Amino acid sequence: MIPTPHIEARSKDVFAKTVLMPGDPLRAEFIAKTYLENVEKVNNVRNMFAFTGYYKGKKVTVMGSGMGMPSIGIYSYELFKFYDVDTIIRVGSCGSYTESAKIYDVIVVNEAYSESSYAKVAFNYQENILESTKNVVDELNDAAKRLNIDVINSRIHSSDVFYRHHGDVFVDVRDKYNCVAVEMESFALFANAKYLGKNAGCILTVSDSLVTHEATTSEERQKSFNKMMEIALEAVK
Repeated sequence: MIPTPHIEARSKDVFAKTVLMPGDPLRAEFIAKTYLENVEKVNNVRNMFAFTGYYKGKKVTVMGSGMGMPSIGIYSYELFKFYDVDTIIRVGSCGSYTESAKIYDVIVVNEAYSESSYAKVAFNYQENILESTKNVVDELNDAAKRLNIDVINSRIHSSDVFYRHHGDVFVDVRDKYNCVAVEMESFALFANAKYLGKNAGCILTVSDSLVTHEATTSEERQKSFNKMMEIALEAVK
């Protein structure tokens, strides 16, 4: 079923087997234009840009996912199911739940906890913690070592809610489920990969702290998370 309602490409071949997926389509454009050679834009529907090019001779696609699990759920499912993508690595930002994860620190995600109903409604998965694919985690960690970049390996919180005004997230989530940071997409990506027998990973940069209240600007989030981008690109096989 190609093209899909959300991706206009008429051939599977325009997508690489590995897709890096930031939330912001402008960050996808920045990564493509900064790091890739022979770049071609392969999706423009709803301004959810996707670009395919080459990094050190390896074919790679970078595509925005939008914000939240419903959005990444659509795009990652269609890439896996209809465009024969094997691996998707989310490349995103997160808010820190602890002083040990500081602004600009890089996190390689091992697991995502979520209160979301996404996995239950889509696939009848009952668990609230889903794993990233081990070989993708290993490749990200190996790439970080080669680049001499320190990373944190941890479980994170995937939330459906950005503005939370109920309960105590530090007690209810951070302490109970041992989550170091929060973002809004990984749980759905991991659910799709599990159901479809594909590979999924996530690497994040701390953009703000819920503890110290430090924060980066939107421009910094779009353009300055170079370490995370380089690790992800280096991990592409």
